[in-house]
Amino acid sequence: MRLSDLPRFASAVVRSVDAVYEADPIARRLGEIGFVPGETVRLIATGPVGADPLLVQVGFTRFALRRSEAERVQVEVAA
Repeated sequence: MRLSDLPRFASAVVRSVDAVYEADPIARRLGEIGFVPGETVRLIATGPVGADPLLVQVGFTRFALRRSEAERVQVEVAA
């Protein structure tokens, strides 16, 4: 499942971040801010127009991500 498809208030575990090409700066930045394999994430809210941006919590930090950025993050729903 992709992070952009996660239901609101659901938690999941990051499995991977997809790079569009080698040395992809967006994939690198997502990793730098905490979207690394094994990290727990939670979708907190979505924007009012087209559900963009997404408010996502990683650990104790919250980030606003574009839907296109969240689509790069593969997650597995926490049991």
